Order: sequence, then structure tokens, then C-alpha cells
Amino acid sequence: MQVPATASPRLRVGEFEVDLRCGEVRRNGEKIKLQERPFQILAALIERPGDVVTREEIRQKLWPTDTFVDFEHGINTAVKKLREALGDDAENPRFIATLPRHGYRLIAPVEVAETNGACPEPETPPASPPRRQRTGPWLSLASFVVAGIALTCIFVFDWGHVRSRLLADTGARHIGSVAVLPLRNLSNDPEQEYFSDGMTDELITALAKVQSLKVISHTSVDRYKKGNRPLPDIARELGVDAVVEGTVMRSGDHVRITAQLIDAHSDQHLWAESYERDLKDVLSLQDEVAGQIAAQVGIKVAAGQQSEVASTRQVDQEAHEAYLKGNFYWSRSNCDGSQKGLEYYRQAVAKDPAFAAAYVGLAQAYFTLGDWNCSPYEEAFSKSKAAALRALELDPTAGSAHTWLGTIAFFHEWKWDNAEREYRQAVQLSPNYAPAHTLYAVFLISMARQEEGLAEMRKALELDPTAEFTNMVSVHTLYLARKYDKAIEQANNAIQLYPDSWGTYFWLGVAYERKGMYEQAVEAYLKSNSLRGVEPEELEAFRNAYQKSGIRGYWQHVRDTVSADGSEPCSMRSIYASARLGETKQTIDYLNQALQKHCPSIRTLKVDSFYDNLRGDPRFQDVLARLKLQ
Repeated sequence: MQVPATASPRLRVGEFEVDLRCGEVRRNGEKIKLQERPFQILAALIERPGDVVTREEIRQKLWPTDTFVDFEHGINTAVKKLREALGDDAENPRFIATLPRHGYRLIAPVEVAETNGACPEPETPPASPPRRQRTGPWLSLASFVVAGIALTCIFVFDWGHVRSRLLADTGARHIGSVAVLPLRNLSNDPEQEYFSDGMTDELITALAKVQSLKVISHTSVDRYKKGNRPLPDIARELGVDAVVEGTVMRSGDHVRITAQLIDAHSDQHLWAESYERDLKDVLSLQDEVAGQIAAQVGIKVAAGQQSEVASTRQVDQEAHEAYLKGNFYWSRSNCDGSQKGLEYYRQAVAKDPAFAAAYVGLAQAYFTLGDWNCSPYEEAFSKSKAAALRALELDPTAGSAHTWLGTIAFFHEWKWDNAEREYRQAVQLSPNYAPAHTLYAVFLISMARQEEGLAEMRKALELDPTAEFTNMVSVHTLYLARKYDKAIEQANNAIQLYPDSWGTYFWLGVAYERKGMYEQAVEAYLKSNSLRGVEPEELEAFRNAYQKSGIRGYWQHVRDTVSADGSEPCSMRSIYASARLGETKQTIDYLNQALQKHCPSIRTLKVDSFYDNLRGDPRFQDVLARLKLQ
């Protein structure tokens, strides 16, 4: 069995003794049966106690790059066997904590145990009664010397990071990832909530400019706004090394911000500071705070990044107010919120026509209004593109603007090369901007580049692990990649976070249906429809249609309903219904109409399994050719 080191000490993990050199785990002197891969995972966790070991790192450790296996299943199986050997419970872990879709962390204490000079020989029955061994002062001295050498090696070479743990109080941990928790509003005015939210978002944006630091997206930290959960628990869920928390108090034209950096593992305060500025200087203040945090976590900001962080221009105070309100309402992820956010973004650019971030706000608000059918999508996408281009004129480094240009090229214009170029620029300029990775992932998988797309989706989840949008899109990408079991698992995880996510329930239903699990599929579809606001009597009609004629009956009722409301052919549900019912001519007609209207619903046509029964039809191939997807 291969182990991480050739002369590692024996360590104690809880009630278990682990010998990394000999590849053994014992409890009360009895050897625990553990296969090679579970032991390798245990060794990897012990080497970095308290740190997150990602699934990708485990994959690289356990399998060579030219090995073709189901890594995800292999890791899950190995971790399960390791937990069984340790008597651990995934729900209430004592040893190994899981960070869903991200990795694992050893949470049990690691201590130095007695070391052995050699691995034991395989046990064989003695040929004769063993002789009684005498012990004397020379043997005791030898044991002492061996132990001393082992302890010296531990501290010199830091085997298993034991030295780091034993000397944790005398040196700072490496911090490569940070979450900025929602700044608390101390103004005693609920109407000022948008301001504290905005300050949080802008501090995240300022920190995200430091490309060597992973910064969790605002959409993932926002769920911790209410409540008083322990910081180590929050950090563990988000997979970060440190958290920033603080307060905001606004009084007239002055704002006071306090911020403190806290080690997520020890819960120790590493740095704290308070600032008071005029509102007109608030953006430069955010960059100042971000720079100090970067310095405290030991990250040296490169000259180019430093100038970028320091380049924040002064913004008109009223424009900045309107921009913060725009973000506050747009983040509500519904038609009313996007429309209200749009109005405030318009006010922002009217007050300050050179405010690049406000133009990005316009681009995202127009796009979501069109994509969610809240307004005519052709007009909305056109205005979104114009706003994004204007943002780039004002700030060529705005990766978020490139994201929306790429998404318009992908969803509406079907200019695949343009879309990829914009997405690449977006992730290069703004590597911490989660929507760029999320939307790029959908694009890559839609172009039949599954592995690249799934890797990009994993990056998005690392940056935005608990956001509804990121989790829902992850289900969608897994479905498009035809990983239905994983899509179902991911959907159930997402629903635990967001029980009212109708989009997640829809893609859960699609994944169930592709597996032939029709009962579960229809229940998920009905739940999605209910959350979308479909009336109870209509839900009952859908259920009756399924009970009477099976899954075909359900889709027949969908087709009839969509036809009645006049939303075809741009409605994905109408095209899905015809395809599912085997109505080839009608489906091809819908696709041709969608092609003429540039409907966003057919951008995934190349890979979507709902159309598999049409792929041999020359008319379907003609649609793909005109989309330039062949």
C-alpha cells in the first residue's frame, strides 16, 4: 500500500492511532481493516488537519490523469468506507465533515502518538515459545533517542502539519479564501438596509480584485444575514479560511464602517479597524479596507492589481445611492425586483453618466427582464448589450460587463465564438465573479464540451456555494451533461437550501423523467408549477392527466396549456411537450419558428437529451446546421 511518507510518525486521531508509514489504523491496539483508497483519503486529511481537502485534490491523489473511471462515485464510495471504519456519521460527524460538492475536512484533533522504528511483520504462529526479553537502561535510552529523533523530524519537516497545529498560537495560518459576511446596519432605520447590503457587496467586489484571493459571492453570504450561527460553522459551509464581519452606520452625509478579520478555524480575531468618511469617499474607503485585509492575510498585491484597486473614481453621491438601491431590488430575482432595480440604475446613470458599475446594473436588469419573459426579450437584450458596451467604454477591466455580453451572444445572437471570447475575458478579468463561471459552464456544456463545462461549474460553486441561482444552474448543467443521478443529488441539496426554488424543481423533474422515474418526475413538475403560481385546480388537472394517461398524458396537458396562453414557440415547455409526445413535424415547426425569432430556448439544442429521438431526422439536422451547432 502506498502511503504519503516513508518515515512518518504514528499519530492519534481521536481514539484511533494512524501510522502513515505502515498504512495502518488501530484502535485499542487492534488493527482496523481499511482498504487502500479510503486510507489514502484519511492520510490526505491528516496531512492538512482542519483544512478543506477538495474533491479535485482527492481525485488527483487517488487516480492518475490517464485513468478513466467514475471519479465522483469512487470518491463517494471511499469516503463512505472510511467513515464506516471510523464509526463516523455524515450527518453528525466526529471525524470527517463534508462540504457539499466541495470537499472534506478532518475535524478531530491530531496528536503525536508513540512512534515505531519499523512496520510490524505479518503475524505468523511462533515456531517455539517466545523467549522473555530483558529490558535495561540501554534499551530505554535507545527508545528515548528514537522518540527524540522522530519529534525533531516532525518539527523540522512539519510532517502531517503537526508542527503547524502545535504552534498554532505563535504563527498565522495561510489564508487563501475569505467570506465577507453581511455588514450589520446600526442606523436603527430599516430603510437603510439597502445601504449596508450595498457596502457588503462593494467590499466583496473590492476584495475580489485581488486575483490570488478567493472571495465568496454576496449571494452566498446573504443567507447568513439573519441569525447568530458560530463563525467556524459558517466558514466550514462556505469552505473558507477566514471571515470578515463588521457594521455600517450612516448619519447624514457621513458613514462609519467597522471591519474585523477572523480566523475561521480558531475563531481568533486577526485584525480590526474602524473608519469614518464622507459618503462621496465611500468607494475609495472600500478599496482601503480591502487592501488592508489583503495585507493581513499575507497576500502581496501585484503592482497591476494594486493600481486597479486604487483606481476607484469618485462617484456622485446621489448616483451611488441609486445604484445601491438598484442592486438591492435586482437581487430579489423576480420581475418586480428587476424592474424596480432597473429604475434605480437609470437614475444612477442619469446623475453620473460615467458610472460604469451602474451601466453593468442596467445590463443585468435588462437581461433578466427579457430572459424571464417580464418584457419583450428582443428589446430587452438589445438594451442590455448597449449598456454592457457602455460599461466597457468607461471601464475596460469590468469583467462583469463581458459576462453579460457573452450571455447575450450565447442566448440570443447565437454567435458562439463571440460568446466564448467574452466569457474568457470575463473570468480572466474577474475570476471571483461567480456568474461568469456559471454562465460560461452552461455555454461549454451546450457546445458538447462537458468536462470543461463541469469544471467551470465547480469553480462557480466554490465561489457561490449556497446561492439559489448557482445551485439551480448546476442542476441544469448536470442534466445537460446527462449525469442524471448527480443532477438529482444536486437538486435535493439545492432544495434544502431553497425549498421554494421552482426552477430547481423543474430540472429535478426532467432528470427524474430521463431516468424513467415518472412518479417522482411529475411530483417535481407539480411542485415547480405550484411555486410558479399555478392555481390549485390547474395543478389537479395536471395530476389527473398523468393518472389517466401516464407521462404522455401529463405532457399532452402541458402542450394544451401552453398553446392556450399563446407563449409558443419560444416556450421551452411547448417544444419539450411536442418532442416528448413524438410529434416530430410539430416539434420541427416549433424549432424553425424559434430559429426565426431567435428564441433563447433552443441554445442547448445540440446536447439536450429531450431531442434525442429527432437527431436522425434530416430536418432536425438542418436546424442544427443553421444554428451552426454541427
